[in-house]
Amino acid sequence: MSEHIRVEREGAVTAIRLARPEKKNAITTAMYVAMAEAMEAAEADETVRVIVFLGSGGAFAAGNDLKDFLENPPQDESAPVFRFLTALVASTKPIVAGVDGVAVGLGTTLLLHCDLVYVTAAARLQTPFVNLGLTPEAGATYLLPRFLGHVRAAEMVMLGEALDGEAAVRLGLANALVAAEDLEEKALGAARTLAAKPPASLRATRALLKANRPQIERAMKAEADEFTVRLRSAEAREAFSAFFEKRQPDFSKV
Repeated sequence: MSEHIRVEREGAVTAIRLARPEKKNAITTAMYVAMAEAMEAAEADETVRVIVFLGSGGAFAAGNDLKDFLENPPQDESAPVFRFLTALVASTKPIVAGVDGVAVGLGTTLLLHCDLVYVTAAARLQTPFVNLGLTPEAGATYLLPRFLGHVRAAEMVMLGEALDGEAAVRLGLANALVAAEDLEEKALGAARTLAAKPPASLRATRALLKANRPQIERAMKAEADEFTVRLRSAEAREAFSAFFEKRQPDFSKV
């Protein structure tokens, strides 16, 4: 398991913590493997009733670690990132998240699969896939229009602008704005409350709320196919080169 993913157990609650604060919890291939394994283990363990995602160091997740990402690009649906997303969508256990600071790319799209989301004023939810010459993942192109409506979803994924915590609550992407010092206790407290409820009833209710899983899975498959194509494109090469060279990309000749 990656040293940058910590799995913490408290009673019937499993917390999955992204713990790479020096990189704002940017996600590596090893971290995706560790998160997938943690999700799969929690799903298989009948004593686990609720899963919680937390960040560290004033950040939730800065998206993919781009250097690691380019060294280990996803080739097909067996890639660690897609394994994690499959486990996320397949979960029958309620999922809670506490978000402080940056939540970029998958740091935002994984929230679309959570049941309760708490954010701080410093939270910054951003999906800049197009800026990198890519397309969204995690079923975001299906889920975001249903959360926000088409024009707001387009604003998020096409312009790639960030939403702060207050906007995330106002638009329905999060439940409540919480002080940074209270965030973890708020998320864990909500998880404890859920864990104390009748588990079969809770899972059945969640399944009814998530009855659109087949549509999400179809969207994820289409996104994954397009994502791998875009990743090999001239646009993506220019976007990534510009990122590492700390310059503005020029897409006029690609």
